[in-house]
Amino acid sequence: MNFIHFYLICKYKIKFRKMKVKLIVGLGNPGEEYENTRHNLGFRVVGYLNKEYGRSFTFDKKSDSEVSEIKVNGKKILLAKPQIFMNNSGQAIKKLIENLKFKIENLVIVHDDLDIPFGKVKMSFARGSAGHKGVESIIRALKTDKFYRIRIGTFNNQLAKIRKIKDKRKRLSEMNKFVISPFGASEKTKVSKVVKETAQKIISIL
Repeated sequence: MNFIHFYLICKYKIKFRKMKVKLIVGLGNPGEEYENTRHNLGFRVVGYLNKEYGRSFTFDKKSDSEVSEIKVNGKKILLAKPQIFMNNSGQAIKKLIENLKFKIENLVIVHDDLDIPFGKVKMSFARGSAGHKGVESIIRALKTDKFYRIRIGTFNNQLAKIRKIKDKRKRLSEMNKFVISPFGASEKTKVSKVVKETAQKIISIL
């Protein structure tokens, strides 16, 4: 980690802690068939946080989202899981922001990231979508990228091989299959640990 990277991380954490109320949204696809897929890591982390604090989600019809409220170190944290498909996440999040009268800069999005090695987690602020359709939808709906993101890596050897496919249409098709497929046998033992560690990292900077 170079000095600039270290400085930015510290800067983000200081600003992050100053938020009075945070809205943490996990991205994923609704439905049992998607529960254990790579694209649903955001759902799993938010679900873990909710369970750790003994709360339960309720469906909010106005925002098409499951929502819950927890308190961490005396701070109120709202958790949400949009119940519309990943590529349209922005619609639900815009409704959450408007209905709950949140400032966009107090929004935290938790999602999978194909550019980060599996098991690694990064935090960023005001970055482009890098091709993530869910994030792209949010930026388009909110007309800004000035929100926090917790990015959970899913890159592995299988994806590396897919990216080498020369035919663009086939490559994109295989990548789409990859993100909505379950974790491989070698990853299954680690994914629960990754979810727990990501949740703990979020709690540590609240």
